[in-house]
Amino acid sequence: MAAPTTSRPGGDSLYSDDHQAFREVVRTFIERSVLPHDREWEAQHRPSRELFTSAGAQGLLLFAAPEEHGGAGIEDFRFNAVVSEEFGRHGLSAPGLALALQNDVLGPYFLELTNDEQKARWLPGLVSGELVTAIGMTEPGTGSDVAAIRTRAVRDGDEYVVDGAKTFISNGLNADLVVTAVRTGDDPHKGLSLLVIPTDLPGLERHLLDKIGLHGQDTCELAFTGMRVPAANLLGAEGDGFHHLMRNLAQERLSLAVLALAAAEGVLENTLDYVRERTAFGRTIGSFQNSRFVLAEVATEIDVTRCFVEDCLAEHLRGELDAARAAKAKWWCTDVQARTADRCLQLFGGYGYMSEYPVGRAFVEARVQKIYGGTNEIMKEIVGRDLGL
Repeated sequence: MAAPTTSRPGGDSLYSDDHQAFREVVRTFIERSVLPHDREWEAQHRPSRELFTSAGAQGLLLFAAPEEHGGAGIEDFRFNAVVSEEFGRHGLSAPGLALALQNDVLGPYFLELTNDEQKARWLPGLVSGELVTAIGMTEPGTGSDVAAIRTRAVRDGDEYVVDGAKTFISNGLNADLVVTAVRTGDDPHKGLSLLVIPTDLPGLERHLLDKIGLHGQDTCELAFTGMRVPAANLLGAEGDGFHHLMRNLAQERLSLAVLALAAAEGVLENTLDYVRERTAFGRTIGSFQNSRFVLAEVATEIDVTRCFVEDCLAEHLRGELDAARAAKAKWWCTDVQARTADRCLQLFGGYGYMSEYPVGRAFVEARVQKIYGGTNEIMKEIVGRDLGL
């Protein structure tokens, strides 16, 4: 997909000059280190490890990591958002998701729950991209129900013996470390713990899943059979896993919202370029009233959504974004992304259904956004409960 034609997403009131300068760094990284390999990664169903090491070399990973461990020591989620926005607007949801997992989803676990020894052991590799992470929550048959997790970890001296399975694990093939929700007790909530499982230990099998879209992202099933994991890899206290998972979900869902909105903006810009050039019946497609009305509606919905997302980002920077508002952002933005891709594809006619046109890929990849990170139906359930219903 071609680079966006507008100067930048994001309002001046939210992003400073430092953020906009960083945006240019991300755009240059995408143009030099990502776009040339995009088709290759699609064909092999995962990005190469160089995506992470190159991102690390450019300072695009774990901004909040302390300087002593190679990070910048900057706790400002706007830098995370800039990375997701640029990947989304360039139509690169798959590698964008891969980096967002490292930064937005897994970053807080390694920064906030690790002791000094664990920080020294893991953070330098996470910052450099030499270590790739994944999160193991979803299990076959449990879906979004975290309390129903059955993968069990039994303490045996200085180790945990892990048995069970996880599915739909993004970064599953590339991952060196999987932050895994395991059952260490029988209580649905207080019996859950978080264990960092290295993928080079015996007892792990990984199976790549065949998806209908997002082909450049490795999504796997993981099977643990008698896997012995050092007890020193426990994150936080035993039994606190459910609390930690819930605490980090707001940022994860905001991250998905940011990526979804940016992807919608990218699709709109590419569609505007197309309808200004493509002709039918002696006129440009964009000159027809239907095209103008459709794109006017899409542009307005995106602008309104941008205001909402930036308000959520501002709340998150103040530490005030709650679970219900994050759920609203996730389901609304992913719905907007899917509607935008669908309506824009229609304006391309038959060409929109051809894989060589970015809008077709955008249409397919938008669909999963309404599923992962908690289905949009679950998001609405969270919002409904917040309303006291």
